[in-house]
Amino acid sequence: MIKQGDTLPNATLNQLTPDGMATHSTHELFANKKAILFAVPGAFTPTCSEAHLPGFVVLADQLKAKGVDLICCIAVNDAFVMDAWGDAQNASEIMMLADGDASFTKAIGLEMDTDKFGGIRSQRYAMVLDNGTVTTLNIEKSGEFDVSKAETILSTL
Repeated sequence: MIKQGDTLPNATLNQLTPDGMATHSTHELFANKKAILFAVPGAFTPTCSEAHLPGFVVLADQLKAKGVDLICCIAVNDAFVMDAWGDAQNASEIMMLADGDASFTKAIGLEMDTDKFGGIRSQRYAMVLDNGTVTTLNIEKSGEFDVSKAETILSTL
């Protein structure tokens, strides 16, 4: 499992943009940037839609004022779902990334099997990255929502 001080593995993530499908290498995406990457178990799910993503939308300006260049939300969903969810949440300041086959999530060891609503999904977490290196990693315990909140991450910057 990834931990503080580790460098993200290189992986490919997708994003639907106005120009079509974009494919991002994690090494290129996070190079020379201070970034926040937070993961949700699924787009349009209750806690994710009512609290997790909205918190980062509301605090995006404050996070950027603390030197954050990029705020990314990731889920084991496809890029079309992530784009629609971002639109529904007015998340224009958040890069909505798709890990459709869970390859990135598995590479960092934060997958979970939730046969109740979709099979392999990501655990809920938030990390701060500096040039692709994890400087903060807050992983939620099952069923909890506290350490990965936007407010908690803002307080660590």
